[in-house]
Amino acid sequence: MDKCQICINNDNCNLVPKNNKSLACPFFLNIPNNQTSNFPEFKEFKKIPRLSREIIVTEKIDGTNGLIYIDENNNIFAGSRNRWLDDHNDNHGFWHWAMDNKEELLKLGKGYHYGEWMGQGIQRNYGLKEKRFYLFNVHKWTDETVRPKCCYVVPIIGKLEFNTEKIITLLEWLKVHGSVAVPGFPDAEVDIYLRKQ
Repeated sequence: MDKCQICINNDNCNLVPKNNKSLACPFFLNIPNNQTSNFPEFKEFKKIPRLSREIIVTEKIDGTNGLIYIDENNNIFAGSRNRWLDDHNDNHGFWHWAMDNKEELLKLGKGYHYGEWMGQGIQRNYGLKEKRFYLFNVHKWTDETVRPKCCYVVPIIGKLEFNTEKIITLLEWLKVHGSVAVPGFPDAEVDIYLRKQ
């Protein structure tokens, strides 16, 4: 039996056109060959995480998003939530801080490293006289000897099986004790991360 128009150049195709119901080619659409490349990249819907698994509850740092990217040649780029930064287009001094700490930041390794830039002059400022960069990836940055000395990690408040009552208890604890990142600062909040499997 003849192959469909889309697979006509594929010698390995063992499927047959749509009219044979036993092994129908799923791509048989009667579209000419020169139009098949117009389809966008297909992305499957990602699985919805189940709540019956371990979560990590961290303190939510109130600042501005920061991004450090290190390429294959150890070039360092600094970004905010939706743009790259430079000398003339900074975000509360984050680009200048990154350039001043290049050598130490190389310890992060190649890739994208997301966090929160917080402190003096940013959002609630936490009563600080300096600015700090808190990395989000609590799975990776648990050993202070590996992490760059110029970076912090968002504080872990708890690791537990998802449970609404326990999360409320942690929120109440933060209301009483305040920030873990900046001890004594009131009105701390939490973020919840699903544990990687």
